[in-house]
Amino acid sequence: MSYQFPVNLNYADTHEYVLEENGLLKIGVSEFAIDQLGDIVFVELADQGMTLEKGETFGTIESVKAVEEVYLPFSGEIVSVNESVINNPEILQNDPIGEGWLIVIKPDSEVSFDDLMTSDAYKSKVMPN
Repeated sequence: MSYQFPVNLNYADTHEYVLEENGLLKIGVSEFAIDQLGDIVFVELADQGMTLEKGETFGTIESVKAVEEVYLPFSGEIVSVNESVINNPEILQNDPIGEGWLIVIKPDSEVSFDDLMTSDAYKSKVMPN
């Protein structure tokens, strides 16, 4: 399979991607990681308005193979939750980078992407050939 690694995304070691838009951070899970999970049957996400710390779990993705937690790469307040993905998990499977984003947070401090990988570095990690 051919995966997308858009250059405007940064990635955590745990496969979450981050897209910065107007000071807010849209967070989802990479195409590669979603593909590894297989058929997704259930998505649970933290509630809008919650404030979470970097590294905390903000949801779970359940597939026929496994249940995976998703982690926050930055501390902040959840300002938007993608209800469409909760109600229709196939969206996450079919378009994880577009319509399949999970949450948007307002970071509680200045954002540094130093702890995250560029799209090229992430691609090299998950597809070493």
